[in-house]
Amino acid sequence: MFILILGAPGSGKGTQGKLLAERLGIPKIATGDMLRAAVQQGTPLGRQAKSFMNAGNLVPDHLILDLIKAELATPAARGGAVLDGFPRTAAQAELVDALLAERGERLNCVVLLDVDETELVRRILERARLEGRADDTEAAVRTRLAVYQRDTAPLVAHYAPRGNLHRVPGMGTIDEVAQDIKRVVGR
Repeated sequence: MFILILGAPGSGKGTQGKLLAERLGIPKIATGDMLRAAVQQGTPLGRQAKSFMNAGNLVPDHLILDLIKAELATPAARGGAVLDGFPRTAAQAELVDALLAERGERLNCVVLLDVDETELVRRILERARLEGRADDTEAAVRTRLAVYQRDTAPLVAHYAPRGNLHRVPGMGTIDEVAQDIKRVVGR
C-alpha cells in the first residue's frame, strides 16, 4: 500500500506518517528528513539543498528524485511506503505516478491534513525551539507556507478526481488525528 501524506509545513505529516508506517509495517519515506541528514553530513546533495532549505524554498526535483527512487527500490518498500514531503508539486506528482506505474503500483490513498495557518506557525516555531532547526525561522516559515499554497495545494486538484484524496482535520491531538487517518486508510 502506497500512501501520501499531504499538508502544510507543521501540519503533522512527519508525526502521523511515522505512526501510520509503524502501524502498517511499511517504511516512511520523508524527503525532508533525508535532505536534513544530507545537509548535516555535508554531502554534495546536502550542500546544494542547504541554500534552498534555509530560504524556505523547495529543493528542486532533480536533487531529490534519485533519493526517492533509491528508497522505493529497497526491500522494505516492496509492500508499500508512506510518502512524506514528496510529491509537493503537480510535476512531482506525475513523476511519482510514473515511478509507481513502472512497478505496477499506484498511490492507494492520499491523506490531506488540514490545519489553520496560526497553528502551523505556532507549531513550527515551537519545533525550532525544541529541536534547534535552523530552517525553522519565522521568515522561512512564512515563505514555506506561501510556497505550499502556490505549489503544493494544487495537488488537491491533481488527486481529487481519482477518488483517493481524503481530508483529515489536523487540529486534534496526535491520537485523534491518527484515529481519523486509520478510518480513512482502513487499517
